[in-house]
Amino acid sequence: MAHLGARLTRIAPGVVHIVLPARPEVTQQHGYFHAGATSSVADSAGGYAAFTLFPENTEVLTVEYKINLLAPALGNHLEAVGTVLKAGRTLTVCQLEVFAAQDDGTRKLVANGQQTLIRVNRAER
Repeated sequence: MAHLGARLTRIAPGVVHIVLPARPEVTQQHGYFHAGATSSVADSAGGYAAFTLFPENTEVLTVEYKINLLAPALGNHLEAVGTVLKAGRTLTVCQLEVFAAQDDGTRKLVANGQQTLIRVNRAER
């Protein structure tokens, strides 16, 4: 996420927001946010949302996710929101939403999806 320039902006139990500022490195040839960048921040938002509910000495890994790109992502920044729908002992399911936002506060939903994550015990290093 640091390489993309993304940053965590909200962390609460079961909910995480990540903001990705618009830069040429994360856009495609028409100036829209690239689907890969959009998907990456969505995946991370969901993963961290799940992680907020996990016990100490555990880690999170994505098992699978599905993303629907609903509209061209054009704005000053993207805001990805990961929300836990169901937290289990092993698997957790999250809702993913990505909004293209303008500096004036307007937001448009540009992607949504669902994700399954697995809780694993942290390996001793």
